Amino acid sequence: MSQLDRRLNASRPDLADSRLRDIVESPRFVEGEESRVLTGIADLRRAPSATAGLDSQLLSGEALRVFDRRDGWAWVQNESDGYVGYCEEAALDSALPPATHFVRALHTPLFPEPDLKTPPIDWMSYGGAVAALGESGPFLERAGGGWIFAGHLLAKDAVGGDFVEDALRFVGTPYLWGGRSGIGLDCSSLVQLTLRLAGIECRRDSDQQEADPALGARLAPDSAPKRGDLIYWGGHVAIALDGEIVVNATGHSLNVAVEPLAAIDARARAESGEGIHCLRRPFG
Repeated sequence: MSQLDRRLNASRPDLADSRLRDIVESPRFVEGEESRVLTGIADLRRAPSATAGLDSQLLSGEALRVFDRRDGWAWVQNESDGYVGYCEEAALDSALPPATHFVRALHTPLFPEPDLKTPPIDWMSYGGAVAALGESGPFLERAGGGWIFAGHLLAKDAVGGDFVEDALRFVGTPYLWGGRSGIGLDCSSLVQLTLRLAGIECRRDSDQQEADPALGARLAPDSAPKRGDLIYWGGHVAIALDGEIVVNATGHSLNVAVEPLAAIDARARAESGEGIHCLRRPFG
């Protein structure tokens, strides 16, 4: 059998997703149970340990399939992008209803009461989702507990904004390998999260995005970039602002930065010998 991508397939030596029954051998298959992310941000790790590598992060309201729970950890698959990993079991709540709003601010406090003077009980990230139960003044009550300033939320039926403008709002945000939030993120999650609020769900990692025809026409690497084009190298992606300038989350300066395309391409060639792989044009 061919090797499955561990990022997208829940399969371990002792247990596997029942949807893989005809693809992998396993002593036990499970369908998994539905759940959602309760906390603002939950780390998704490679193993059930707080010291294991950070592969990605889960955001509030995201739907999950839970295959195993053990010693305070859950082995899960994110239903929105298919990513598999381990998160703390306390971050989940199977009773949460579907979300009604996305978080629009880069990050916003979750208050215990509809009062901005109360100490926050959590922080919510851009791209996270909440189910609103009611309102009090400028605050919406969140299913699962807490209150959020309504001005930092976007109704799910109102998605479709300018993802390039949203990406520019992240300039200066720290780069975090595996990060996927308004507190810290990597190159591909900058693309994923800003496209989400533009109405497009996509895969988590740059190689997965590069291969995804749903992200628009694949253009040759020497094509002249237009605003909004996604530009892919080996292990990296940037968003074109015009034919010469891009915005990207980069380990070079350890933040989200606006840079000349030529500078990034030169760095990539110096580090790996590879230039641009391709461009994708999500909106045309």
